[in-house]
Amino acid sequence: MSAPTSEPVGSTPKWKPSTVAVKAGRPEHRPDQPLNEPIVMASTYVAGGDLEYGRYGNPTWTAFEEALGALEGGRCLSFASGLAAVATVLDLVGRDAKVVAPRHAYNGTVLQLGDLEARGRLQTELVDVTDTAAVVAACEDAALVWLESPTNPALEIADIETIRKAAHEAGAYVVVDNTFATPLLQTPLDLDVDMVVHSATKYLAGHSDVLMGAVVTRDEDLYAVLKGRRDDLLGAVPGTLEAWLALRGLRTLHLRVERAQANAQELVRRLSEHPAVGEVRYPGFGGIVSVVLAQGALAADLLTHKTKLWVHATSLGGVESTFERRRRWKSEPATIPDGLVRLSVGIEDVDDLWDDLRTALDDLT
Repeated sequence: MSAPTSEPVGSTPKWKPSTVAVKAGRPEHRPDQPLNEPIVMASTYVAGGDLEYGRYGNPTWTAFEEALGALEGGRCLSFASGLAAVATVLDLVGRDAKVVAPRHAYNGTVLQLGDLEARGRLQTELVDVTDTAAVVAACEDAALVWLESPTNPALEIADIETIRKAAHEAGAYVVVDNTFATPLLQTPLDLDVDMVVHSATKYLAGHSDVLMGAVVTRDEDLYAVLKGRRDDLLGAVPGTLEAWLALRGLRTLHLRVERAQANAQELVRRLSEHPAVGEVRYPGFGGIVSVVLAQGALAADLLTHKTKLWVHATSLGGVESTFERRRRWKSEPATIPDGLVRLSVGIEDVDDLWDDLRTALDDLT
């Protein structure tokens, strides 16, 4: 899968996404001007301009927002974390209105929905996103339809376009969490969804050293509302250093995604042939693979503690390969198999990754 050609903000060439990742969000080319937007450490600005106060904007944030907005094809707002971005979008939902969301999704999203429902703020209907007819039926009285494709950690694929059409006919907004696919492999705004959400902590920043989130939209009214809530009501703004690091990571997104995907596809082939592996889940693209071990939860836990190269960790999307048994978290849905291990495949040599995994898997048979 490949994203369509993107046009960076403020420029006329229709560059490919890999070029956009490198070029967008840079200062104007002038003698002695830095190639990168500097880190602007400011909580207060001189009055009379557009910024006024550090919560309303920062040139370093703007550079990141221009780059990601160009890749996704919309206007971007950056947030303190992916969860802050999720919370700001869900805050748009009116009291007692219904949100449709995947039963298998980012755990933070499901927890937020559960908390809001328990406090009487909204209603939630969790659905199997692979059952398109059931999702379409659930859209009928929804205010917001939240999608992941692939889902986390089950790696299910949703029919985004069909669901979006049904949701819009019902008057609902549609949001796609594009963290796993990244805008290099999928651009949901081109399918006319209303908002795209990212945990920039993951692939966008890509080096396991940043907490940051983002929302991208083409709807100017939505953008203004989201910005107002971020700036004035929730204060969920990113740190300046985090924005600078995330943009630096974004410059190599295409290289990292290409390598991680190639590694993942080769590991899928090899894992499918190992007797300790009962099931391999992979959507055909990206760097996330889930395996279900034939001997269940104990074997999965042992696997995550037997490797030397693979790191047992809960996050994903970094240059290093990490994995974990997702059901070790009590909040993970019971429909996720006990023995499921989610692998975030990094950019190391694939033979080294396989040798490390195979040795640990062999000990389980």
